[in-house]
Amino acid sequence: MREMTLKLIAATALSLSLAACVPEGTPLVAPVPATPQLVEGVYAQKADGSFAIPAVPIEKVPEQFQRQTVDYDTDEAPGTIVISPGSKQLYLVTGKDKAIRYGISVGKAGFEWAGTAQITNRRNWPTWTPPPEMIQRKPELAKWEKGQPGGPTNPLGARALYLTTDGVDYGYRIHGTPDWWSIGKNASSGCIRMINQDVMDLYERVPDGAKVVVLNSDGSYPKGLKLPPKPAKKKAPAANPDAAVGTPPIIIPRPAVMPVPVVTGLPTPVVQPVVPATPRSRHPRTRRSGLHCGFGEWRLPRLIRIPRPKAGETPTPTRISQPIRALNSSENSSGVQLAKGGNQTIAADHPRRRLHDLIDT
Repeated sequence: MREMTLKLIAATALSLSLAACVPEGTPLVAPVPATPQLVEGVYAQKADGSFAIPAVPIEKVPEQFQRQTVDYDTDEAPGTIVISPGSKQLYLVTGKDKAIRYGISVGKAGFEWAGTAQITNRRNWPTWTPPPEMIQRKPELAKWEKGQPGGPTNPLGARALYLTTDGVDYGYRIHGTPDWWSIGKNASSGCIRMINQDVMDLYERVPDGAKVVVLNSDGSYPKGLKLPPKPAKKKAPAANPDAAVGTPPIIIPRPAVMPVPVVTGLPTPVVQPVVPATPRSRHPRTRRSGLHCGFGEWRLPRLIRIPRPKAGETPTPTRISQPIRALNSSENSSGVQLAKGGNQTIAADHPRRRLHDLIDT
């Protein structure tokens, strides 16, 4: 019994000595790191005044760009907004190492900026007026030169927080957008875009004068304000020196009678003299009846023979009683030498001999 008591005392002393090595207030079991807690049902359709905000298909929005409560190591005071362009996320500090995280869209290449600003104005369904530089890049926006009224299609969305640095407005805003699919991308001209439901929640949580820190693209804190380079202005066309102010215009008086226009530069036409055709001579004693051409041949279907008149007689034409082609003799009764053979009526020596050469004179 005495031995058992001594063992209990020794065990108790050992446990007390081990407990003295652990700092007071430190748990013996390591804590489980806190996981981001998504806020459920915040992207459903909702009415806001006279406008209806459509629901966002949450399954198409990556989880890292959905609104959630996270651990965030920062020395900024609660109510400060910290924007990380590299991760496309906006943090609203709510307490010691605690923040609400929202997904955002930031400036495209050439429109990135970094620095510290303050919220100096907040507007509900704001009017959007494109700056002159944007109208120069996109001439189709000239129709909104006087401002586009607020509404579901307005690029500024349901809410807008206006940022200034040292009292200077550089045109940057934290605003909503109807293009929820642009969240997580470099899509704006330098402004910070948010889903309409998210910017409405942020609008209710931050007051005017709240601090806004825009980190560098690598996540480091900026040392002063870093603005994108200004776009080069297009050169205006050179002015016409003749149209300068003070130069009187040159006025040419109109003549009372307009002169007849003279066409110059055309060649003078050459008129060729008309040479009369020489009539073809024929034998006075021969005439043709029914002379025609067929397949390149001259045919003489019928001849009229005028015999030589005798002394004291009147010449009377005599018609040959049968066609020449019917004569098969080498010489007809008139002594005309013909070519032999069937229908040939062409002279033997040449096909185009004159008719008077075929007549026995």
